[in-house]
Amino acid sequence: MGEVRLHGFWYSPFTLRVVWTLKLKDIPYENIEEDRYNKSVQLLEYNPVHKKTPVLVHNEKPLCESMIIVEYIDQIWPHNPLLPSDPYNRALARFWVNYTEEMFAAGVKFFRSITDEEREKSMENLWKHFMVVETQCFGDEKKIFGGEIINIVDIAFGSMFKFLEVAEDIIGAKVLQDEKFPQLCSWYNNFKNVPVIKENLPDHEKMVAFIKIIREKNLASS
Repeated sequence: MGEVRLHGFWYSPFTLRVVWTLKLKDIPYENIEEDRYNKSVQLLEYNPVHKKTPVLVHNEKPLCESMIIVEYIDQIWPHNPLLPSDPYNRALARFWVNYTEEMFAAGVKFFRSITDEEREKSMENLWKHFMVVETQCFGDEKKIFGGEIINIVDIAFGSMFKFLEVAEDIIGAKVLQDEKFPQLCSWYNNFKNVPVIKENLPDHEKMVAFIKIIREKNLASS
């Protein structure tokens, strides 16, 4: 199916979405690690609009935006499908993927919070989103969003929850609370322990140390 290259950051939740998808489908690819502060000429040429990672290059054709890339991979390599075949269920999956983006924005506010008031507000906002998922997505006691098999919603949510785990350690506040969201936390534990996911998670301590530096730089420049 042609040559596949992935431009990304090893610690990025958005790059992680694409890595998991490629690994779940056992697609060989060349990984090109980008420098956040000195992006390659190729990356800037491939994504001249946003100048961001990840970028997937397939047969010399670049594609941007993590979940668009995930859907593209799922269409080109249809084995181990991530999107449901039923049109209604496929539409629902896309709805929850979009909801993840809204949740991620709330997570970024938590990550960037400085004062106690900012942190409390951002946590309350995240908890509102978590409760929606807790009450709307697990009524049939699914282990993961795909039931027994990982699907596109697991990929989208899983990358965000990994980011929140890291943010918790950096900020020193627990947002993923078992007593508040037992089904959501159970889902995340099930998801991250699926072998192909577990084997392709960045080292937690290394990720905390690296992203802490990024946070400090962002705060210093703001």
